[in-house]
Amino acid sequence: MRGPHNIWRLVRTGATMERTGAMGVVLDAMDAPPMLRAAARILGWPFKWLGYSGDPTMPPVTRALTALGPAYIKFGQILSTRPDVVGADLAKQLQVLQDKLPPFPVVVAKKTIETELQHPVEEIFSEFSEPVAAASIAQVHRARLVDDGREVAVKVLRPGIERAFRKDVDAFYFAADMIELLSPASRRLRPRDVIEHFEGVVLGELDLRMETSAAAEFAANTAGDEGFQVPQVEWFLSGRRAMALGWAEGIALNDLDAIDAAGHDRRALAERVLQLFLRHALRDGYFHGDMHQGNLKVAPNGDLIALDFGIMGTIDEYTRRVYAEILFGFIRKDYRRVAEVHFEAGYVPADQDVDAFARALRSVGEPIFDLDASRMSMGRLLNHLFEVTERFGMETRTELILLQRTMVVVEGVARSLDPHMNIWRVAQPVVEDYIKQNVGPRALLNDLSRTLAVLSRIGPRLPEMAEAALTDRKGEPQRPAQPTYWQALLYAAIGGGLVALGVWIGVVI
Repeated sequence: MRGPHNIWRLVRTGATMERTGAMGVVLDAMDAPPMLRAAARILGWPFKWLGYSGDPTMPPVTRALTALGPAYIKFGQILSTRPDVVGADLAKQLQVLQDKLPPFPVVVAKKTIETELQHPVEEIFSEFSEPVAAASIAQVHRARLVDDGREVAVKVLRPGIERAFRKDVDAFYFAADMIELLSPASRRLRPRDVIEHFEGVVLGELDLRMETSAAAEFAANTAGDEGFQVPQVEWFLSGRRAMALGWAEGIALNDLDAIDAAGHDRRALAERVLQLFLRHALRDGYFHGDMHQGNLKVAPNGDLIALDFGIMGTIDEYTRRVYAEILFGFIRKDYRRVAEVHFEAGYVPADQDVDAFARALRSVGEPIFDLDASRMSMGRLLNHLFEVTERFGMETRTELILLQRTMVVVEGVARSLDPHMNIWRVAQPVVEDYIKQNVGPRALLNDLSRTLAVLSRIGPRLPEMAEAALTDRKGEPQRPAQPTYWQALLYAAIGGGLVALGVWIGVVI
């Protein structure tokens, strides 16, 4: 329940950060300015005794986030992929949050499975291991099927996870409301909408039937991608709180020493991670939204294996073209075109100066274009981007938050594998290929053919629809000088269809 009582939750958050020693570590890692440091310590220190103590065997930040709960752990997972933002030492500590959290008892997991699948565990599995991985929402067991002896990975939600998430999200909503109230300038960032988006993503993770469906769709989309695997879906073992996929043997992408020992090419893996993400986002409009190292493995044959499909992202075709043109413009250093695309898509208010925005984009792109990842400060880059968006009145677009967040995470994963990777060079072939297929004459032909396909489906009803639009219910003619909104829309659709048909015939002939 959202309300002032959430002040207690936020106070306890700061108190926990102080009590565990995490506050100072985070402020140092983020190179926080003196004013922010002073405010954080003044607000947190008096309430230090109210904070959770956490597990004293863990490093401070990991200790604080695990004590605070699953929503905080999610943010920690994102930071674990950004050593350039929080520092290499802290990022390495936070990797524990990806799949090495304290597990819950195997007895509880078996009881959950029996409740969901309506069969005793012994009737389904001949072997069932202790937890092999435990994350913020669920844990995974290795098991063997009674029927055919195949090995599977069984995922089971943590007990009480739904209630824990709702409690955290309620506090986040309250914090967002306070931020908007106390800082009107922050409203363009739409903090409440951001939290609403986060809540929707998390709620999707809490129904494993949806994850099973997502895994099946992702597998179908990527079946032809060389060097990439998605485990086999086990539909008959799919429930709301428990599910199973085929067992994937491989080395976790955060185990760099094991990857090197196995002889895998880290540079090639880094390029493949980034290119596969771009290909899935641009080509399919359906991408893995949680691609941190804990959800990726390297198979013995060098293939990348994706795991955990609870967070998946979708992008409509128009947005894909916009993003591809933006990336392509940066790659070609055509900042004027990048600026124009932002205005055409409505990302920048129309009353802003397109030339000034192009110059601002140049100031972002030029300093980093020829740099490898080891020489690029992502913290400085993000700070600069924030200043640009504030100057030109760009609002947060909640429908793109997952894409933008995943892009940052994927770039961080690729950077951890190859610190010297040039992201522009790696992205170029994927973006150029998409542009060739979807922007220009070929895209026009595809759009026209799809328009004709739609018209062919409703073709038999066009006369009836036109007559209905031109006459009222009594059969009396409408005054053509005052068409309704829906009539105008229908006229535009029919006219556009006829024009498209004429152009299509002209091209074919």
